[in-house]
This record gives sequence, C-alpha cells and structure tokens, in this order.
Amino acid sequence: MLQPAVRLVWLSQVPYAELLALQQRWLLRLQAEPGPEAGALLLCEPAGPVYTTGLRGGLTSEETARLRALGAEVRPLGRGGLATFHGPGQLLCHPVLDLRPLGLRLRAHVAALEACAVRLCELLGLPGARARPPPYTGVWLGERKICAIGVRCGRHVTSHGLALNCSTDLTWFEHIVPCGLVGTGVTSLSEELQRHVTVDEVIPRFLEAFKETYKCTLTSEDSPS
Repeated sequence: MLQPAVRLVWLSQVPYAELLALQQRWLLRLQAEPGPEAGALLLCEPAGPVYTTGLRGGLTSEETARLRALGAEVRPLGRGGLATFHGPGQLLCHPVLDLRPLGLRLRAHVAALEACAVRLCELLGLPGARARPPPYTGVWLGERKICAIGVRCGRHVTSHGLALNCSTDLTWFEHIVPCGLVGTGVTSLSEELQRHVTVDEVIPRFLEAFKETYKCTLTSEDSPS
C-alpha cells in the first residue's frame, strides 16, 4: 500500500513569527482543497526567546510585562496547554496535517508526536524517556520534561506540535511555571547526555522516527511555499 506523502520544510533558525506565518499558509491550503500530500512537516530552530500561552492562558498581564522586560516575545496561541518557552537550541516541529489520509484521530496524533520524541531519545541513548497522560502531556525523563506538546485541530487539519530541548538555555524556564505543572522540572538532550547536542544533529534521527511513527514518506523542495 502506498504511504501518504508529507512535505518536509526545514526553515533553519528563524524568528518564531516566520514559522507561524508559514503554518497559516499551509492551514489555509489544506482546509480549502486537500492536495496530493497529507500536509507539511514544518521544522525550525527559534532565533530568539519567545514565551507562548495556549487556549487556557497561563500568564497574567503583570507576568507578560515582566517577561517582555527580559527581552522575550510573548505570544498567545490557539493551541492546547498553558505557558511554555521557545528559543535557540530547541527543535520546533509543527506538523500541518490532514489526519484523514493518515488514518489518525486527534488523540492518536498527539500520541504519535510523543512517540517520535521518545524514539529520538532512544536513538540518542536515552532509553528512559516516557510519555505521560494529561495533564503531563509531553515526554519526560523522570520528573524533568524534555519535550512539550501542544496542538490544535480544525476540520481534520492539525497545527502547532512539539518543542524538543536540544541545547536550550533552560534558565528561561525559571521565569514561568512550564505548562502550569508545579513541582516538575525541565531538561535537555545536552543536559542528559553531558555534551552539546545541536538541533542540526538531531534532525535526521527525528525524521527517521517521524516516518516510522506516521507511516508516511517525506518529500522536500527548496522553497517552503
């Protein structure tokens, strides 16, 4: 059986707004007229510090002002979840997918994202990575979250996705309660492996895990379109 095709778009290190703009273009395209592809896998490394909030909020106006005073952007988003941080050294993965040709429902899509991150950790020598049920959605090593997940789905088309800490400056997380989970911590691949792990290094293994989990093929073009 022919596997669904997903367009791979690697944006390199870009402002977070650029990722959101491209995500919106793909959303409109898929919702207007499904094409030969199941959608696009948008990957990037954020160029600067950004705090985002989900549909349930997560930041007061005073907290927002304090974070902006630190030099970070603060953006409310239409995804699930509460407040989290994005910045350099982090792999952002936004699959904009029509779930129907992939044979997935929303919960299965979230589980597949978790499985991709768990598999990536395993491939890098971290067999202890585990997904946990809500409200702890994401991937954890003990009580430390290494990958945050927040998605949105409308008319069978997904947006947003996961943020995996590779060599992220974890001190940025100290200014919020990540995902609203008191008493838990955050970690990164670099922290766990005790060496510098770049976003570029993990991408080939992440793509391997994505194809394996979603049972799809990845196609790429020079232009993100």
